[in-house]
Amino acid sequence: MKLGVMGGTFDPVHYGHLVVAEGVRYEYRLDKVIFVPAGRPPHKRDRPISGSEHRLAVMALAIASNPFFEVSDLEIKRPGLSYTYDTIRELQDVYHPDAVYFITGADAVLELLSWRRFPELLARCRFIAATRPGYNLENLTVRLSLLPAALVERIVAFEVPALAISSSDIRRRVSEGRPIKYLLPESVEEYVLSSGLYR
Repeated sequence: MKLGVMGGTFDPVHYGHLVVAEGVRYEYRLDKVIFVPAGRPPHKRDRPISGSEHRLAVMALAIASNPFFEVSDLEIKRPGLSYTYDTIRELQDVYHPDAVYFITGADAVLELLSWRRFPELLARCRFIAATRPGYNLENLTVRLSLLPAALVERIVAFEVPALAISSSDIRRRVSEGRPIKYLLPESVEEYVLSSGLYR
């Protein structure tokens, strides 16, 4: 079994997340992609995050039509800070996959040296660093040159269609009363607007 794992706050989930996950699923022939909304992300302690019940709800709405996608509340239920190493270890214990592919943005990979137990994490899974066409990989290459070659081989850049969509822009648009249509699934848009999130 080849398992994809995509972590993040997903506050809210949008088409950029979904296009990346589906592209990686197809390219690497993954059997399943599990979206894991963060409980308490250590790198985002400086900003408020919407309640876990909202982030789980919008994720369930967003992936409902894709039989290869699942959502997990593993990090939300786990006490303390959410570390990717712990998440991957727990998912391996549950699914016993032959291979795990952790899907994230290239910008997140730039911070990999500060991640908890990152050498052990890279030994447990491959990293797929999603980039947009035209993304300058120089910073990523320089940062990865600090790692042993055996670890660098476990990180692959994956170019996805140019979708300049971000959760922070969606939150800003909602707070300013601007449209968010076509940036995220219609069911997620309806949930965000009816629940009063980001107002």
